[in-house]
Amino acid sequence: MAKIVTMGEIMLRLSTPNNEKFIQADEFDVNYGGGEANVAVSLANFGHDAEFVTAVPDNEIGECAVAALRKYNVETKHIARCGERLGIYYLESGASMRPSKVVYDRAHSSISTATAADFDFDAIFSGADWFHFTGITPAVSDQAAVLTEEALKAARAHGVKVSVDLNFRKKLWSSEKAQKVMKNLMKYVDVCIGNEEDAELVLGYKPGNTDVTSGELELAGYKSVFEQMVRDYGFEYCISSLRVSRSASDNGWSACIYARDTGEFYHSREYEIHPIVDRVGGGDSFAGGTICGFLDGKDFREALEFGVAASALKHTIPGDFNLVSRKEVEALAGGDGSGRVQR
Repeated sequence: MAKIVTMGEIMLRLSTPNNEKFIQADEFDVNYGGGEANVAVSLANFGHDAEFVTAVPDNEIGECAVAALRKYNVETKHIARCGERLGIYYLESGASMRPSKVVYDRAHSSISTATAADFDFDAIFSGADWFHFTGITPAVSDQAAVLTEEALKAARAHGVKVSVDLNFRKKLWSSEKAQKVMKNLMKYVDVCIGNEEDAELVLGYKPGNTDVTSGELELAGYKSVFEQMVRDYGFEYCISSLRVSRSASDNGWSACIYARDTGEFYHSREYEIHPIVDRVGGGDSFAGGTICGFLDGKDFREALEFGVAASALKHTIPGDFNLVSRKEVEALAGGDGSGRVQR
């Protein structure tokens, strides 16, 4: 199996139980998660050698976060113990026409103050096949943005393939700041993953007349944008998830991909997900599943279908992590979405 490294922030997630609003909650459900950590868990769960690199405080809460990763066979030996605190995010789980809400409490978190001196990137990338990062980590702090580029330089020096999930977070930075930082990092990237909002706000591309709130997806617009992105940055593949959000509980879910070498554009099967149990981590499970498909030697269409099916299943699982098996993903990708009891 391949070795994959991901780097970012893992946080303590405190979510309201039973779709309660924050003001109703007398207690929170406790989980751990974060974009790149979620991808590492997916890949480890599918049998690959996945390592997550981050910084956590040298206290019991930091160790709980590390233990949450170890539970799912993610390698954690290069996680640094430094900084003041573990970041927290609060999740109010929406339902029907009421959207979910996230409140961040992550200022001065360990990863936001970490530097390249806290990590041995030569050891981390030794023997690695793939490195994955997201646009969330550079948004956490200017120092984290510098750290991300140092990791990318090391990955390039070791000949490691690199993927990014653009993942724009408006509560962390502006579109102007995102573009200034992220455009500079794209020169290290081989596979670019995002959605229509990310393409516009992080890289400045507008994919046609697409409005996810109205359910309108113009695929020709995606193909045009992907062609521009490949021309500008040389990506091997451009990939976008396609979410049609009819309500917080009812989404259409598919994806599309553009291959640089052949100029082919492919749109996956679409899944109707209703009711949604937990959509947080849905994009990460898509990235993890698609990366898994590539590492397994699937062609780009098959890799995309594996990623879409994996992510569709993640929407049925509480928490950030996607805990479905390869067999379950392959069954759904192969057409079995009956949900019948397995006896």
